[in-house]
Amino acid sequence: MGKADYIDQPESLMCFGSVAVPAPQPFLESLKNDLNRKPSFLMILYANLRINPPDLIAGITIASLAIPQGISYAKLANLPPIIGLYSSFVPPLIYAVMGSSRDLAVGTIAVASLMTASMLGNEVNATENPTLYLHLAFTATFFAGIFQASLGILRLGFIVVYLSHATIVGFMGGAATVVSLQQLKGILGLKHFTQSTDLVSVMHQWRWESTVLGGIFLFYLLVARYCSKKRAKLFWMSAMAPLISVVIGSLLVYFTHAEKHGIQVIGNLKKGLNPPSVMDLAFRSEYLATAIKTGIITGVVALAEGIAVGRTFSMFSNYHIDGNKEMISYGMMNIAGSCTFCYITTGPFSRTAVNFNAGCKSAVSNIVMAFPVMLTLLFLTPLFHYTPIVVLSSIIISAMLGLIDYSAALHLWNIDKFDFVVCMTAYFGVVFCSIEIGLILAVLLSVLRLLFLVTRPKTLVLGKIPESKIYRSIDQYPNADNVDGILILKIDAPIFFANSSYLRERILRRINEEEDKLKSSGKSGLKYVILDMGGVADIDTSGTSMLEEVKATTDKRGLKLVVANPGGEVIKKLNNAKFMKKVG
Repeated sequence: MGKADYIDQPESLMCFGSVAVPAPQPFLESLKNDLNRKPSFLMILYANLRINPPDLIAGITIASLAIPQGISYAKLANLPPIIGLYSSFVPPLIYAVMGSSRDLAVGTIAVASLMTASMLGNEVNATENPTLYLHLAFTATFFAGIFQASLGILRLGFIVVYLSHATIVGFMGGAATVVSLQQLKGILGLKHFTQSTDLVSVMHQWRWESTVLGGIFLFYLLVARYCSKKRAKLFWMSAMAPLISVVIGSLLVYFTHAEKHGIQVIGNLKKGLNPPSVMDLAFRSEYLATAIKTGIITGVVALAEGIAVGRTFSMFSNYHIDGNKEMISYGMMNIAGSCTFCYITTGPFSRTAVNFNAGCKSAVSNIVMAFPVMLTLLFLTPLFHYTPIVVLSSIIISAMLGLIDYSAALHLWNIDKFDFVVCMTAYFGVVFCSIEIGLILAVLLSVLRLLFLVTRPKTLVLGKIPESKIYRSIDQYPNADNVDGILILKIDAPIFFANSSYLRERILRRINEEEDKLKSSGKSGLKYVILDMGGVADIDTSGTSMLEEVKATTDKRGLKLVVANPGGEVIKKLNNAKFMKKVG
């Protein structure tokens, strides 16, 4: 099949649907000729003209969620609301071309927004110096993109796995708690609200009008989400609820002039598409180190969430996503976003779930979503002037409550107590210290556990299953019989400098215990020590030295050391170390 034959057989472009937009025949003929010269770009261009009806519906649906969420999360990051809309326009277009997930819906996330506000806010006050703060946010997004793309290009995605499931559960819950408490400012209608604000000041400053309005909208959002969870067909209720809340809240304020009675509103939003922000990247700022640190940490969190969400929904649809390609896609869309007035984006779970339930068939739903956002930026932003801040706070709180997954924490407790400790460390670290400290403490605990497991591998005593030729651990199979005069030890880890001393001690201890056991039972003494090395994937010079020491000890005791089932790489290194000649 020739390159141009794809035009005559549009069904071959399955990932973009099967319903074509009518096009004049001369245009198709010229396109056929162009495909022979520049197939990659023009095929993508032609394919993007083909929109599946499910993708069209899904794109419009997630746009209804993206607009209020974008405004709300930008507010959470202490950025102008219009930045949230920009961030739902350019990055989705980049991902639609480069990403490998059919279901992922690109946008801003609450946790990364909170981290941006927390880490940059410690150095620069967004209220006192909004221009510098905005430029640092763009710079952090740029470095987040560079970091993400580098991980994909160098295939270093394993770094993300240090954010274990327990760490993410605790971190998300802690961040959600902090965000919900911060949004009390909007719900209560407070103008001055910081960590040092006491209860007496809150009771004097709060506005009952704002509190009642916030309570009503929060109740509506939670009911809509509950209904959507109970019945999958009602997914649209949860998806449309934020936009409906914004529209009703804006109309209510407009007709009642509630802004004159203590209800705070967004105010004017500038119309127009993303202006370039390349020159606003603060590479020469004294706070460049802070921007780089913020970019790397938020980049890791955004990457972990986006890949986890993408893989989750790919399993539902039975297809595979390329992890390294995803990292490059996230990196490129954040690099492009930093140059077009956007801050960090990834694949939010809530938006992706709506996209999936709406029946999307490909990443084209992101392109469809971008067009309503574009129309909003061009024509509709003045309509958001009367949007109450309390409605945005209600949207954020309703989204955050879904991130506090207490059932997952209980599940960790039932399965692995140490994972539960890691989860709680992340949670309380974020709530009572800071986002960075909570995340670092949880990661350190996870790494310490990993080091403990690597440096303290198990040495299992094997016995023969009765009436068979199978050997298994006598701890797991109590009916397994020890072979008289023979001690079989199985090592289930690579042998290297970090665990060689521990393994030597464990092997010699097992030998002593077996000899004492045989003497007490009156049986003949130990004759052979067999090391089953089938689970040893690799060995270094410290490991070979350890085996030589064990060999010397067994020789002194008159025991015969036997090595069984070593892998090819292990045999090669043992041969090079002349150990195999010593064993015989």
